Amino acid sequence: MKVLLTGAAGGMGLESLKQMTEDSGSYQIVALDLDSERCRERLKPYERNSRVQTLFGDLTDAAFVEKAVQGCDLILHVAAFVSPAADYHPKKAMEVNFGGTRNLIEAVKKLGQNDTTRFVYIGTVAETGDRMPPIHWGRVGDPIKPSMFDYYAVSKIAAERYVIESGLKCWVSLRQTGIMGPAMAKVRDAIQFHNCLDNVLEYCSDKDSGKAMRNLCAFDAEGTLPEDFWGHIYNIGGGESCRVDTFTMYQKMYGEMGFTSLDPVIDPRYTAIRNFHGHYYLDSDKLENYLHFRSDSMQYFYDAYLNEVKSVKGMARVICRLPGGQKLMGSIIKSTFKKLLMSEHGTMHFIKDNVEDHIDAYWGSKKAWEALPEKVSQMKHFTDWETVVPIDHGYDETKPESELTLTDMQGAAKFRGGACLSDIMKKGDWKSKLQFCCAFGHTFDASPRLVLEGGHWCPECERKSWNYGARAKVDPFFAQVWNPLHSPDEMREYPKQVNELDV
Repeated sequence: MKVLLTGAAGGMGLESLKQMTEDSGSYQIVALDLDSERCRERLKPYERNSRVQTLFGDLTDAAFVEKAVQGCDLILHVAAFVSPAADYHPKKAMEVNFGGTRNLIEAVKKLGQNDTTRFVYIGTVAETGDRMPPIHWGRVGDPIKPSMFDYYAVSKIAAERYVIESGLKCWVSLRQTGIMGPAMAKVRDAIQFHNCLDNVLEYCSDKDSGKAMRNLCAFDAEGTLPEDFWGHIYNIGGGESCRVDTFTMYQKMYGEMGFTSLDPVIDPRYTAIRNFHGHYYLDSDKLENYLHFRSDSMQYFYDAYLNEVKSVKGMARVICRLPGGQKLMGSIIKSTFKKLLMSEHGTMHFIKDNVEDHIDAYWGSKKAWEALPEKVSQMKHFTDWETVVPIDHGYDETKPESELTLTDMQGAAKFRGGACLSDIMKKGDWKSKLQFCCAFGHTFDASPRLVLEGGHWCPECERKSWNYGARAKVDPFFAQVWNPLHSPDEMREYPKQVNELDV
């Protein structure tokens, strides 16, 4: 078996390659990444491995991609232009994330490998966007809702839609959560202040993510990966031991440095209160049951963080024990944040320079921001983490897939504020496209798999803007993930800079 691994020099890719080569499997690996000094250096140790062929080039180059795909039995498409870099370069994010995915799929088709090449796409939890409490539990099939200005999510959504509707015999989309590990501990960007204190994520370690890819390859090569694994969307999550809210995570991180309170180090006025992404998964066990990859807990990240700050940890703990020491140490740490906070995507910059659309997106309004307390200790934090607010998907999910009918699709479309215009559907057919109309009059074709399991809906609405306030008024399905977090008069429409048609 021949496996193509894209993004092999990246965080998840390199860990996947490492574990794949430690495996005793007989499959061959094509490790692909950009032709850069960094990528060549990271992949250099694998050039001596007889099972590995290193390949350097750009996924936006269709001719190069075709050569890479030829003869491959399995494609692990891990490569992506990710946040925070994607936030600064929306067009490049779309070119790489959507354009690269399209090139891979079209190469498979052009080479006549539709029925033989199995395609694994790595999606993202950012596709479902802001799921702050009380709607902090989610699953596959919930509404696609990228957060405002999150062009990484926008590009990944367009690519996932392309994968699901590709017509390939064997495809799967694995929506990756936040990857914890040394790389996450090193992040120094304004994006860290977009992550709300009461936000949650069910993380997965870089090692466990690599293990998932290794096991997928091994099980596929052995013929032990069940056939029903393919043709679906799954959430990648580390399970209960990897679920944490940001406030608790910060308490643990700064507590290890000697802080008994977050007041000296965190300013709640410059931390967003919404419009990030993340939720706990109701369904991440599904992928675990197929790939058996979980081993790490949040402690793995805390250990990585402590290793990153080990040069100052001892000093910080000493200073924090002195009278006034926590305030002093907090001011030192805050001074290192100032440049990030006033940068292009910094929350302090949004407020100080009155960037109205970003203020509305991240706080609701300037008035809402002004009402924030000056200290974290003055905030009332959400605590009811175990209560699940169910999201209705608009059809009878207890029925076997083989029993899905046109009546089910008509009801699901109506629940989304639109209509199913098709008058014929083969019972139990989740692959063939039907014609739909959204509440705003756009007509489009989509498969039941895309709509019901993927949570996707109108591509025209998705391309044009974030029109969430207007959509929630006419789309009961979508309203479930908007109304609990927003007031009825929030009607700002946020135009998008780029969409997949621009690539």
